[in-house]
Amino acid sequence: MAFFLNVDFKSHVALVAVAEQAGEHVIVGGARYVVTQLGQAEVAFTVVDRYQGKGIGAALMRHLIGIAQKSGRTGLIAEVLPDNTPMLTLFERCGLPLIRRGSDAVGIAFQLA
Repeated sequence: MAFFLNVDFKSHVALVAVAEQAGEHVIVGGARYVVTQLGQAEVAFTVVDRYQGKGIGAALMRHLIGIAQKSGRTGLIAEVLPDNTPMLTLFERCGLPLIRRGSDAVGIAFQLA
């Protein structure tokens, strides 16, 4: 649990998306990256089902890219199941060069430089 809560915004970045529900602010999505190699970080996302397709993942991705670029990262990677069409579409639309690897779990790499 400590790993997920103790982010330093250098080697471990985490963002959340918040929405109002019945007068309360609730977390409806999150994204993070963790540095895995010099200059490279692995990204992961989650968005609550009823909030998917509303641009939350795209907004989180834009922010992660901006933070990664300002931090000197040269690449982002992700593992995505081949049937996760919404996530694959998000990555395809993010505006970065995309490299796909594998077939069981699609490895995706983005070049930031």
